[in-house]
Amino acid sequence: MKKIIAAIILLAWTCSLASCAQAPSDVPTSVAETEAAAPQEAAPTKLVNKMTEKEREAVDKHALTILDAPEPLSEKTEHTVSVEFGSRSIAELREEVESDRERMGEEAYQQAMDDLDAAEADGKDSLPMSPIILVDGIIITQYIPSADPDYEGGMIEFQRTTMDENWELKTEDLHFDTFEDYLDWIRETDIEVGVSEEETELDVLYTRIAEEAFQSGNYETLPEGSVDTEDLTHYLWGNRDYRDEWEFDRDAVAAIKDNIDEIDFADEALQETFVVHVMRPPNYDPSKTYPLFFLTDGIWRFGNFPALWQAMEDGEAAPVIVASLYYSYNVTDPDQVNRYYDLVLGRDKLLDFVTDDVMPYLCENYSIDCADSTLYGHSDGGVFAHYAMFSSDRYENQPFGRYIIGSPAFWGVHDDVPALDTEQCRNDYGYFDRNETLDKRVFLCAGSQEDPDYADMYEERDDTTLEGVAKLKERLEAHGADLTYRLYESHHYQYIPEMLVEYLKETYPN
Repeated sequence: MKKIIAAIILLAWTCSLASCAQAPSDVPTSVAETEAAAPQEAAPTKLVNKMTEKEREAVDKHALTILDAPEPLSEKTEHTVSVEFGSRSIAELREEVESDRERMGEEAYQQAMDDLDAAEADGKDSLPMSPIILVDGIIITQYIPSADPDYEGGMIEFQRTTMDENWELKTEDLHFDTFEDYLDWIRETDIEVGVSEEETELDVLYTRIAEEAFQSGNYETLPEGSVDTEDLTHYLWGNRDYRDEWEFDRDAVAAIKDNIDEIDFADEALQETFVVHVMRPPNYDPSKTYPLFFLTDGIWRFGNFPALWQAMEDGEAAPVIVASLYYSYNVTDPDQVNRYYDLVLGRDKLLDFVTDDVMPYLCENYSIDCADSTLYGHSDGGVFAHYAMFSSDRYENQPFGRYIIGSPAFWGVHDDVPALDTEQCRNDYGYFDRNETLDKRVFLCAGSQEDPDYADMYEERDDTTLEGVAKLKERLEAHGADLTYRLYESHHYQYIPEMLVEYLKETYPN
């Protein structure tokens, strides 16, 4: 019996865009002109929702849960075990083996085909598959001896198939005198591949629970096709809850929680799940239309919701819908690897997701004036916001009329990374080769003291953060862009909370 153990690296994400100040309107000189110039409420924007059917099914809009403290799996005292039994046709298995021939190697390929030939010779047209076993809703990826029809007790023997660094399959025969020896081996192998101590012990515990359930027959049988094995939240490594890593004031958020919606999204291109928080303004009226202030890096920016709310509550800013985007609670990104991948390396896919999935959905559920809406990004998010603004003309949907580009880390855009092109970035992705003017408003900002913050990251060929900002400012001014520029007395990110509130008050005055 074979088992493939693959280390899944959860990519993650984080995005960002934004914009700038309003141009002054002409002063009317007559009563007729005054009436014509009176502000008219914008009609809600309609965007084309381009989600796939699977992505639409994954969307879940619900009340705020970030304040909830889920019960740690390790503290559960009662457990449920459920099993899905299934089979595959021999024809399907042949196709699968054939498509995997090169990676399997000729010997393994021939053995698999011989086994299928033997099954057909016995008059079989399908073969049972290894059962899908779940403990507390978590798919068990370890071999469960008593679930194997060939296991007769005693010594545990099975084959383990893994992939090497070249993505080639290799198979080894394993033998354990006792079940406890087998559990010790699980501990060792989990630690070798970097699994945390907590998750290792859960892996061992759930393997034990599954084995005992099969020995006693105490489990629920699920209909075939019940379990989506591609849903990462069904796995131990995808089920950890990282809400405690989010930075926000619990009491301040609790005070406005009834005005915040939580929406789960999944994106097939990015192969990632996200959570969007949407804060409705004070005295929200669904019959009225509002600008949207969209913040990337929700793990930090969600914590700015209370201050933005207060500015509106105090009448210092007009009512605006505020939204933030980050990875789902079961994703962690302590070294910001996923964030760099999605905001910089995979920025085109992230922009597709925001432009054609998230914003159309929000426009379907809230009355939004996209032409007056802002997309914010900072650092790597600033790189993304810059890319998003200068790629906006390539899209049918136009969800933002304003962009905030905060301290863009252009020094992270290097030619030696295949997905990046320094000159394209410095040429603003050819936007002004395609267009005479920029029809967006941009707010460009940075901290005056931030260049030394990442000095050890700069290479000789790089502009520092402030040099990159200064050159972008020059290009925008040369093309007559509607630009607001501000340099704060601050390091790299400390100015952001103050800036967001200031931007809200100035851009959306009451």
